[in-house]
Amino acid sequence: MTEETPETKEPFIDREKLMLWFFYIAPHHLISRIVFTITRLRGPFVQPLIKWFIRKFNVDMSDALFENTSVYETFNEFFVRDLKDDARPIVSGTNTLASPADGTVSEAGTIENGQIIQAKNHQYTVRQLLGGDETVSKLFDNGRFATIYLAPYNYHRLHMPTDARLYKMIHVPGRLYSVAPWTVEAIPHIFAKNERVVCLFSTRAGPMAMVLVGAINVAAIETVWSGLITPPKGKKVSEFDYSHTTKQIEKGAEMGRFNMGSTVILLTSDRVNWLQKLRPGNQVKMGELIGHFPMPQKKAVKKAAKKS
Repeated sequence: MTEETPETKEPFIDREKLMLWFFYIAPHHLISRIVFTITRLRGPFVQPLIKWFIRKFNVDMSDALFENTSVYETFNEFFVRDLKDDARPIVSGTNTLASPADGTVSEAGTIENGQIIQAKNHQYTVRQLLGGDETVSKLFDNGRFATIYLAPYNYHRLHMPTDARLYKMIHVPGRLYSVAPWTVEAIPHIFAKNERVVCLFSTRAGPMAMVLVGAINVAAIETVWSGLITPPKGKKVSEFDYSHTTKQIEKGAEMGRFNMGSTVILLTSDRVNWLQKLRPGNQVKMGELIGHFPMPQKKAVKKAAKKS
């Protein structure tokens, strides 16, 4: 018989399968609560932790408002750091869409039969993503979607792609699987399983949704109008009606942030056309052009002549 060499032997444990097994059984929310606490502690360990993180993930601090890390008293202050005013120019034009975040395009395209592509051989429905609301999901029939993954080294504040009016927010409880590229390819319906915050807007381009997806270690999601949303206090879908208010948010303005990294999913009407560069694996920067749409036609106003 031929003896097996080290090269021909199969590995005793498949690392990826082991990690998947861990994510399925891990107490996601407990881990994230611990991370929430640690990242807000002050002490002598903060600066070494920040410097290690910068080296580990090759974080570019040149565009940070404060490049000197000594100004950050907690790890979370560093993680959600602000940028210099000129670091991210916002694309001009009333019929353009700006990228809401720095990150990597996971998938982008057209919503067909209510389905969104997650990764190769994986799809999920708009209705699942938005927490089961069929009326809201139908707003995006044949519309567009873009999924942007924010890696640890990215800027972690989210901004408006266009001028918009907020009319509803939905908090959907769920798991907190990692949303790293390899888990997105391995775990079906991951974005419809993870905890998320759905923000619904009216815009010149029609209805728009920004879905802020939580993940392991993402201990909190914030919006500028409601502050800290997660960790949640319950396990039921919660809706917040803003239709009676005037929450108008300008293009390029901050709308929220991830306290630790995750994914944002942008849904639009079928009037929007993505640029060719919005393809899986491509990098985007907050504020740069990612799509455009035709402006709505103004109704002609006929003036009746007064009879003398």
